[in-house]
Amino acid sequence: MEKSNLRGVSCTDFVLQLSSKAPVPGGGGVAALTGALGTALGGMVCSLTAGKKKYAQYEDDIQRILQKTDELQQKLLQLIDEDAENFYPLSRAYGLPKDTEEEKKTKEETLQKCFKVAVQGPVEIMRICHEAVALEEELADKGSRLAVSDVGCGVLLLKAAMQSAWLNVVVNLNCITDQIFTEELRKELIPMMESDITICEDVYRKVLGILGE
Repeated sequence: MEKSNLRGVSCTDFVLQLSSKAPVPGGGGVAALTGALGTALGGMVCSLTAGKKKYAQYEDDIQRILQKTDELQQKLLQLIDEDAENFYPLSRAYGLPKDTEEEKKTKEETLQKCFKVAVQGPVEIMRICHEAVALEEELADKGSRLAVSDVGCGVLLLKAAMQSAWLNVVVNLNCITDQIFTEELRKELIPMMESDITICEDVYRKVLGILGE
């Protein structure tokens, strides 16, 4: 499997490569990066809250959230590259010959395996963003009011990351013929995403209220 180091390039190079005809990064990598940014904003709020007398009652929670946001942020950064690596086999499989019936069968079997691999990155992005959303929701009440706008920005980014990842899940699920596999993922991910969208919108409105809007 080809190795990727997209998370190691500069912001400028990432954007330039994204806008090119290169197969990666694409929507999945952007979803992972967006989720990492949203999660990092939560970490920043924790860092700005930690040790402040005004929020001493939440100190243990803030430290817990900070540790978790760091962990989730790193996982999402890793998924930028994992998603790219998972896509390489699929991009090659599309080029397999299909001149004979045997070749058609081999190509279809290969594609089906590759679709199942390609979908794993976006699925994991959604799962991690789900964890991060719960942390941001908690920070809306426990984080420093001086940084509450960053909580709002964080949930908006996580919402975008989750919905973007879902689109990348769907594009693969629509090609997978294993209905048991696809239905299990839909049953897990759709309710989770719908719940998180509601939470993100609620937190955003709460932040606006705190800011006096």
